[in-house]
Amino acid sequence: MRACTLFKKVEIVTGCFNDYKKLSCYHYRDNGPGQMSKIFAIKPKADSFLQTDTIGVIVYSTPNPGHELRNIATNNFFVGFDRATQIALINKYIRRISRIIIEPRFRGLGLASQLVRETMPLMNFPIIEASAVMGEINPFFEKAGMTAFHAPEKLSTARIIEALETVGIKKALFAQPNQVQEILDRLPSDMARFIESEFRRFLQSYGDKRYSRPAAARTRYILNKLTDRPVYYIWFNPNL
Repeated sequence: MRACTLFKKVEIVTGCFNDYKKLSCYHYRDNGPGQMSKIFAIKPKADSFLQTDTIGVIVYSTPNPGHELRNIATNNFFVGFDRATQIALINKYIRRISRIIIEPRFRGLGLASQLVRETMPLMNFPIIEASAVMGEINPFFEKAGMTAFHAPEKLSTARIIEALETVGIKKALFAQPNQVQEILDRLPSDMARFIESEFRRFLQSYGDKRYSRPAAARTRYILNKLTDRPVYYIWFNPNL
């Protein structure tokens, strides 16, 4: 299905909690989106041929009180107040995109970026922010006009990423742990020993995990640690 054809058949409307619930099973996080403020949904137009009710949903919630990268992005605008005043200011000026979900059949068509881009101005808040664990792999927030801020990379993380790239496993594969494991299983013995040594070194900081035996579950755990540094995104409303 061509994206331009689909865009003519759908519209973005004010949604409700049921729209979110219908698609929540497709989101990678198990925890909830926090205190919801507003929901928008992508729905088929009345004359659409699409046999579905809700194609996509975006949830705006109240912001988390503390975020180091927010202070960097706002030049410490919210720093220097007592906690009560700080929280009051953050809640007054900011809303957070806590969920954006596209039904799997309609992914890869640019709908996520469109949903973010068209709904941010509708919130009428000076600042919209978001965090995305997979931001570097799928930067749809940036495509929607948000600015990205990256957390500093740990030395241990940089080392294991470099080790994986040495044996031909690029960052783009980190979201596919089964495929990564297949590559690891096919490595020559010298490369396999090298990666095993680097894996054990990396896991030294993760409690009982340092005793994990080579297996797909261990590889998945390590890859999750390499990609769980959320990218922080911010958008300043030019009209406010």
